[in-house]
Amino acid sequence: MLNVPIMPTIIDVIDIVFVALLLYGTYKLMKSSGGLSVFLGVISFVALWVLVSYVFEMKLMGAIMDKFISVGAIALIVLFQNEIKRFLVMLGSRRRWQPMTSLFSSRKQDASKTDHWVMQIVLACQDMSKQKTGALIVLENKVVLDDYVKSGEILDATISGRLLKNIFFKNSPLHDGAVIICKDRIKAAACVLPVAHDENLPKELGLRHRAALGLAQVTDAKVIVVSEETGRISLAFKGAINQKLSIEDLERLLTEVH
Repeated sequence: MLNVPIMPTIIDVIDIVFVALLLYGTYKLMKSSGGLSVFLGVISFVALWVLVSYVFEMKLMGAIMDKFISVGAIALIVLFQNEIKRFLVMLGSRRRWQPMTSLFSSRKQDASKTDHWVMQIVLACQDMSKQKTGALIVLENKVVLDDYVKSGEILDATISGRLLKNIFFKNSPLHDGAVIICKDRIKAAACVLPVAHDENLPKELGLRHRAALGLAQVTDAKVIVVSEETGRISLAFKGAINQKLSIEDLERLLTEVH
């Protein structure tokens, strides 16, 4: 009797493609959050488990590794809770499901507008850094920040460096909290952000830095912090915070497409 090779069906091909996309998406998420080494370790352990349990059929070793797999799933959820939360928020974002055609309409015009308001933000941060004026500025990305916008005072104003400096002026009633920028508009000021409670954070990071990191852990927003004590500029993005940025670094990070 001839052994006829079994040809993969269309469902098998779709299954393989979905698994590949899932692994690639997880790889990118772990790489951006600094957990790539853990992700590679998990993949290596799963591959070893498949070999032991299904290829070599080692019953005793397979049973032991089965226990690790069942408990490890819960451990991974706890370990990567911020990344999982950010992924789910991004997945449910309304903006992610907008028609792709809107991304390509008047692209050159949008780019020039972006360059203009980014420079307004950068120059305002430069002045506030010199004057040691504390600031917290959020730039909305793909995840819609409506819930955080509602926590503050609605402005819906054109982005202006002078306006940003006036908002964060020490005697201004709106200087406490964050300014949220959506597209090319200042949507709201004095907004409340979630605070990161990571015990491993340096003690010199104040409430503004922790609020910036807290939002960056659950959304894809870019959050600028100007320290009131030192005047140093930081940027929180994708669960990490870059400190002691120069003006050139800030402009580059704000204009990079992610």
